[in-house]
Amino acid sequence: MSSGDPTTGGGGVTSQTTSSSSSLPSNLPLLSAFLAFAIAQFLKFFTTWFKEKRWDTKRMLDSGGMPSSHSSTVTALAVAIGLQSGTGGAAFAIAVVLACVVMYDASGVRLHAGRQAELLNQIVCEFPPEHPLSNSRPLRELLGHTPLQVVAGSLLGCIVAYLMRSTN
Repeated sequence: MSSGDPTTGGGGVTSQTTSSSSSLPSNLPLLSAFLAFAIAQFLKFFTTWFKEKRWDTKRMLDSGGMPSSHSSTVTALAVAIGLQSGTGGAAFAIAVVLACVVMYDASGVRLHAGRQAELLNQIVCEFPPEHPLSNSRPLRELLGHTPLQVVAGSLLGCIVAYLMRSTN
């Protein structure tokens, strides 16, 4: 038997499988991204209360609102990769480009789609009851983020990634 054979304990496939499965809990970028997402979604519960003076648990699962969980997730991912692997690698470059695309989409395309949905819902409400669209289900209006919500989410992502790095 060769030294790479799993039955001899010489490394081989068995040790590779073990090391890759045990690397998931210590994957700083992945954990930072998921934690930033969870914190941002949890904070929406409180920011909704602060703004609207009512508790709305559905806000923890919805898109839109303060802070942007999309922005916090991709920013935490990029910052954690930069802290762990440096800023000169391909992984960091990909993460930064992904973060820019996601944040641009959140504050641009999705924000304006939500505003259009709001206007369309108002138009449909003014239809007479006999109109075929008068009973249609309203469109979701809270889709995107204001630039302030995107910046707040991004700052949250930076803080989470930095604190996660500090605890390792």
